[in-house]
Amino acid sequence: MVIGLIPARFASTRLPGKPLVDLGGRSMIQRVVAQARLANLARVIVATDDERILRHVQDFGGEAVLTRPNHPSGTDRLWEAFQQLGSPAEVHCIVNIQGDEPFIHPAQINALVDLFADVATAPAIATLVKAVVSEEELFSPHLPKVVLNQQGEALYFSRHPLPFQRQYPPADWLAHHRYLRHLGLYAYQPAVLQQLTQLPVSPLEAAESLEQLRWLEAGFRIRCAETELDAFGIDTPEDVEKARARLRG
Repeated sequence: MVIGLIPARFASTRLPGKPLVDLGGRSMIQRVVAQARLANLARVIVATDDERILRHVQDFGGEAVLTRPNHPSGTDRLWEAFQQLGSPAEVHCIVNIQGDEPFIHPAQINALVDLFADVATAPAIATLVKAVVSEEELFSPHLPKVVLNQQGEALYFSRHPLPFQRQYPPADWLAHHRYLRHLGLYAYQPAVLQQLTQLPVSPLEAAESLEQLRWLEAGFRIRCAETELDAFGIDTPEDVEKARARLRG
């Protein structure tokens, strides 16, 4: 069984109450849940730290659990939520779905779910990548990049373009190498998720502010599935207006 967990905090520095923001007559979290339900998931559960979000999800017929407010990351919140569900043994994969991506496509979720179809060969951790298509994407520190080995596993994540092409000026890099950016959708085996919550912050993670580097430094392998579909995360009031415009269009 594969389940989807959606961490949803009320507090946000740039957009307080973000999960409850109205987008075309439905809240952001309601749209995320609706999209996740179209994927190949047995259950979709919101993991929140706020009773207002809990009640709202329950009111529109969703499933939610109330977690502690002091989790250092969404990964820790997911593990507590899974424990609250009773840590069901039949669950062999947990998909971590970002609560601020109302346009997430079911095919993106399914690309990770498919990697866990065969329990014997399932990865410990999986995530999603997409080809970089513009110079703006390539050099944006807000869009982490990733390099893979020949088995499709992550070698490193960085906010800087990797690799550095010594023989070409940066303006020509895209013409001479296929770069990949990382999309923040993850899937884990439950036992692995528990182990991840016990790891301390690592030096590379601290330097890049990317949690997945903690896992690589600890020796975990991260399998990557590729998608052609883009991500649309909402972090600011300006992003909200762009999302509303997209819905109107």
